[in-house]
Amino acid sequence: MDRDKVANFFGFKEKDTDYRTEIVAGITTFMTMAYIIFVNPSILANPGGANMPFDGVLVATCIASAVTTLIMGLYANYPIALAPGMGLNAFFSFLICGAMHVPWQVALGMVFASGVFFILITLTGLREMVIDAVPQTLKYATACGIGAFIAFIGLRNAGLVVGNPATFVSFGSLASRGTLLAVGGLMLTAVLISRGVRGAILLGLLATGVVGVIIGLVKFKQAEASQSWIFMNLDILSAFNFAAHPEYIVPIVILLFFNLFDTVGTLIGVGEQAGFMVNGTLPRAKEALMTDAVGTCLGAVFGTSTVTSYIESASGVSEGGRTGFANIITALLFLVFLGLLMIARAVGLGTLALGGQELEPITAPALIVVGTLMMTNIAKIEWEDFTEALPGFLVVILMPLTYSISAGLAAGFVTYPILKLIRGEGRKVHPLMYALAGLIIVGYIIVEVAHR
Repeated sequence: MDRDKVANFFGFKEKDTDYRTEIVAGITTFMTMAYIIFVNPSILANPGGANMPFDGVLVATCIASAVTTLIMGLYANYPIALAPGMGLNAFFSFLICGAMHVPWQVALGMVFASGVFFILITLTGLREMVIDAVPQTLKYATACGIGAFIAFIGLRNAGLVVGNPATFVSFGSLASRGTLLAVGGLMLTAVLISRGVRGAILLGLLATGVVGVIIGLVKFKQAEASQSWIFMNLDILSAFNFAAHPEYIVPIVILLFFNLFDTVGTLIGVGEQAGFMVNGTLPRAKEALMTDAVGTCLGAVFGTSTVTSYIESASGVSEGGRTGFANIITALLFLVFLGLLMIARAVGLGTLALGGQELEPITAPALIVVGTLMMTNIAKIEWEDFTEALPGFLVVILMPLTYSISAGLAAGFVTYPILKLIRGEGRKVHPLMYALAGLIIVGYIIVEVAHR
């Protein structure tokens, strides 16, 4: 392989990056999102939900993540990894399969159907227009909101934030070894970053992991051989049979709706952090969006719920990742990790503590640090203009509090055009923003109807 040709293909010189930086970025992104390898199968294999074969979903998760991440790197040339989306997998398992009693094979067909619609929308340029139509304030707020969301996940995984019946959340206990490990890892990573050490987040992750092994928080056990191969087990014909099952339209629309805004939010957020945005637009947005749309279909084919762009990619961007080469590394690690699972399976990235809450002290510091770095965009929001400030604030605050990127975006996308219109500045808002606000309101009405 000609190193110079590869560097020219990905544009290392134009992006002011190099092999070392991209490799570190790719490894860092993988380490911060590797939790999905076990979390996704546990959700889809839940007996009260989809009740899919755990090992089959695990294999599908690794392969679908690797393939779609590779496509994003080669086709769109962005260091944005993809994997089955959190929230969307719960909707798939517990509402579609659990509450609606849809067989998981048909539910996979629904995911495929939503992916087909994603592709059609992307080909028309509608999703790219969405990114271009979003006001600068909401773009900055999206980056901050995702940062707050990532940091909240990190604080929870560290055990520093725990559930509380009286106050909803409260400060955790430092008596837990897992929490102390996370705090130590956070301080080490912070010191490395403050001293300008390259690869600080990755070094912090590795050091925390080594200490975790030494003190017995990371354990390994022999994995069971996977006999569950669910490739091509989806039932597309039943999913599209609206004449016999008109109720199938609702979950497909919801899958389309939430993946649309999760994807747009992630692309804008990571794009702002990495400096990809040019005059408020994302270059090669159509390629990135098409990758996400195709990834949804591929995920269903391999045997998992909706595959989407991951906000954890911000960790790799924070390490300097600027090209799709970082994605090549992340994709390879998904495949390598899958191979290692045939020998041993890690079951202790965290430990059960604090009344049964599962901690992940090794990756938690990285998430907190990445969230901190993404909050720098908050100074760019026009706080002196309340029609800009309130929508921006709602985006930032609701993402972590509702545990949903979509909820934060929805609040900002609805309030922004309404406030501008009432103040007589309606013409300053892109017409598509009014259409999006209307679609969001209709979408949430559909969600409410589906839950009843």
